[in-house]
Amino acid sequence: MRASALMTMLTLPLALSACDGGEEATDTEAMPMAGSMPADNRPMSEDASMMSSGAEMRMASAEGTVTAIDNEAGTITIEHGPVPAVDWPAMTMSFEADAASRQGIAVGDEVTFDFGMSDAGSRITSISKK
Repeated sequence: MRASALMTMLTLPLALSACDGGEEATDTEAMPMAGSMPADNRPMSEDASMMSSGAEMRMASAEGTVTAIDNEAGTITIEHGPVPAVDWPAMTMSFEADAASRQGIAVGDEVTFDFGMSDAGSRITSISKK
């Protein structure tokens, strides 16, 4: 018998015994991240709106010109060049941005910025004037 087949036969029962048989934990002490407040009721800061959605984030960088800032919506609109990292052509689009990012930038500013994108949308993580 080959060594790899022998190892598989020996480790398979150990791997199966490590399974809990489908029982769900009901004791919150057994769940290290369980707090006294359910996740749906936890307060959410402005910075956590999209980023904590659990969606996978893809990061990229770009350059462009700020065309609008909407403090009520929490967005900065940028006419940017192509973004090869995410296979985007040049376009104008709005990005979610925290208050600090929106304060330091004005319409007409040429900027470089980093952003994260997920199914929930795109959010600026850093921005600076060129």
